[in-house]
Formats: sequence, structure tokens, C-alpha cells
Amino acid sequence: MQHVVDFIQANHDRYIEELREFCAIPSVSTKNEHKKDLERCAQWLADHLRKIGMENVEVIPTKGHPILYADWLHAPGQPTLLFYGHYDVQPPEPLELWESPPFELTLREGNLYARGVVDDKGQVFIHLKAIEAFLRDGGRLPVNIKMMIEGEEEVGSENIGTFIEEEKGRLECNALMVSDTSMLGRGLPSVCYGLRGLCYFEVEVEGPKQDLHSGSFGGGVPNPINILCEMMAKLHDKHGRVAIPGFYNGVRALSKKERQQLRRLPFSEKGFQQTTGARKLVGEKGYTTVERIWARPTLDINGIFGGYTGEGAKTVIGSKATAKFSTRLVPNQDPAKITKLVRRHIERLAPPSVKVTFKVHSEGKPWVAPFDHPIVQAGRRALEKGFEKPAVFIREGGSIPLVTTMYEEFGRPCVLLGFGLPDENAHAPNEHMNLENYLKGILSIAYFYHEASQASGKGVEAS
Repeated sequence: MQHVVDFIQANHDRYIEELREFCAIPSVSTKNEHKKDLERCAQWLADHLRKIGMENVEVIPTKGHPILYADWLHAPGQPTLLFYGHYDVQPPEPLELWESPPFELTLREGNLYARGVVDDKGQVFIHLKAIEAFLRDGGRLPVNIKMMIEGEEEVGSENIGTFIEEEKGRLECNALMVSDTSMLGRGLPSVCYGLRGLCYFEVEVEGPKQDLHSGSFGGGVPNPINILCEMMAKLHDKHGRVAIPGFYNGVRALSKKERQQLRRLPFSEKGFQQTTGARKLVGEKGYTTVERIWARPTLDINGIFGGYTGEGAKTVIGSKATAKFSTRLVPNQDPAKITKLVRRHIERLAPPSVKVTFKVHSEGKPWVAPFDHPIVQAGRRALEKGFEKPAVFIREGGSIPLVTTMYEEFGRPCVLLGFGLPDENAHAPNEHMNLENYLKGILSIAYFYHEASQASGKGVEAS
């Protein structure tokens, strides 16, 4: 490993400059105006994969944005790892809140700032640079690697499920690996063993056929905004629990052992509150903050709009009002069943004076894995070598629906090694990634490939 380590340590400046090129492409998947940018980003990534020595590189069209596939399969008798990541990013708005241009990677006070730098371009690039360190000058990887990198993760991974079904033979592997999560905190390398699931909904309430003068018509016609606010207010009870009948049915309770393990983590409630800027922490009674954000289901309104929202006053009754809201799900909650419960509850809350349209944008299952599996333990050892500090096991409050899809489809263990930090503004203005974590992440992943090769025959089958 020493020549690999030496190469990584000698190329830090280049790793930053190459990431700068990657982040400069505005691969915003939710906006049709960026379709060409996503195609350009996929091609840039394909060219880079070929440059570092990956083989069978292919940009595969879908009904949406392209999927990249690549592999290197010259380690007979060693496990085959399938890496998943994404190259699409969230919209950068509101632009006025960025301290530097969102698509110009900027180094400031030990952090790299750019849209997508931590979610997920920087973390994808960590793996590419670790692979390069092994393959340079005709070298070899200690394991076999396949890569699947999509351009639709930020919009629900709409087409990759079909790709997996059609290409299951090509994607066959012994273990899955993902880097799209966070560390518990600065200086705390973390292995993630659980993710919450996600359902995302949109409700539109329609009253009069057009906006009306509130003086002339107020009090005589239904106000969609008033009604929508009343409906949304009834999604929780007075204690903050989700008030949808059946929502908590089957929720897997945390075991005593796991609750003890979570409470031993060096998690600071005060630090968490300071990161959020909230005046007070709130949540489901009987659970710690860590348990609430990682292992309990939630429902949050993500946006609500209608009527006049411009500068100054305009006395109207809007003809329509819309709310977008999502649920985070935990093990034993089925997204399809949750969707039915939510739809039924919304329809029950709606008065006959308005028309309600209910849309489902995405559904994703929760995932949790045993953290004593050999490939997960290989991840722990690699992080401890890369960061020279003890690693911790954590769950993640966010969702990566494809992890569950892949786990169910292949029946293989999955290890999540993330290098972001909770306060790095993923999905928000001034998204950034700690430079030290980026560079130590490359070193850690190189160690992980080496450790994974040592796990062959210890619960990780060789190809």
C-alpha cells in the first residue's frame, strides 16, 4: 500500500483542480433547461473514468438523464464491489445567498465551496482518485470494481430501477458500496448502517376558477389557501406526532442494545442546535434527538404557495394553493402503504367546496444492516487507517432509495462510507466540503479496497 499512499499524498493539489472541473458543470437534474449540462457532465465523467484506467466505460441513455457504467475485473479470486453514486445536483437558488459562485469551486477557510461538492460529486471523486492511485502506470486494484453513477438521484432515481432490472447480470457483485452520507462530526469518521425511506407528495387545492378580489368575494367563496393551511395543520397532533391513522403501524422499535449504542456516540445536542440556528430543539416525546432524526418516522411540509407572494399588497383570493410535503420512513414501513394512508387522510380532510389533486413524486424504502458484517468492518478499519482515529457506527436521517433497491435486488451486503459533515449545507446555499475530509477520504477508500480484499472468505464471497 505504501506506493499508493505516497501517490495520493503527492497529488493533493491536482485532486482539487480536477474536482473544480467536475463541479463547474451545472448538472441540475430537476430543471429541463439543464438537460444538455447533465449530458455534458456524464460525458466528462466517462472520459475521466477512461483516463484513470477503468474499462468498459459506457454512457447509457435513459428516458431521463444518462447512467454511467464502468468496470475493472482483473483480480481473480477477489470480491467484486459495485459502487453507486450520482453526478446530478440540486438547484443553487437562492443565488443571492451564495458567498461565491455556486459552480466555481472556491477554497475558503479549509473548505471547498460549490454546488454538489459534498452531495455527491466530491464523494464520487474520492473513489475515482483512490482507483487511479492503484491503476497508474499499469498497476492493479486489489479487488474487482464495477461502477454505476446516475444523473437522477436528486429527482427520485426515476429510471435506474429499470436499468438494474435489465442489467442485473452485468451488475452482479459480492458487496455494494456508497459514499453519499455524512460523518457524525468533525474528526469522527463514520460507517453508516441505516437510512430512512422517503415518500414525497404534492397536494393542490382548487376553489374559484380564477383569482378574485378579496373585498368583493371574501366570505362568499372558498379560499383554497385557508383550506390548505387547515388541512396541513391537521397532519400532526398537538404533541408533534403524525396524526395520519395507521402511520406508525409496524414501525420497528429500537432495541435496547442499539439505543445504548446510539447514546454512547459523542453527539452534542447543543452543537446540533447551534448548527441549525433553531431557538429550541423539538420532537417526538420519549426519544433523544439522535433517535428522532435517524430512527423515527417523520412528516414535514417542504413548501406551500398560492395567491399573491410579490412585493407589497394585493388583495386577492387565489384560485389555487399547493403544498409539497414528505415523509421519512423507518424499517417495516412500506412506502406504498404509507402513500395510501396519506392519500386517504388528505381526501378525508378536504371539504366538498374545493377540488383536491394528490400527486406522488417519489417513494423509497428504508434500509438498515448489521454493522458486524465483515465488509462493514473492513470499512471501519479503512476509515481508522485513513483518519488515524477510531470510527463510529451511525444511522442517517436522509434517504438513498436506491440502496434498498440494490440490497433487495442483489441480496448483497452494503457499506456506506460518507465524508461529508452535517453542517455543510447540502441542498442549501454555500454547500461545502471540508478539504481535509476530501483528501483523507481518498486515502481511506484506497485502504478500503485493500481491506475488502482481505475480507474474502470471511463472509464476503470472492468472484
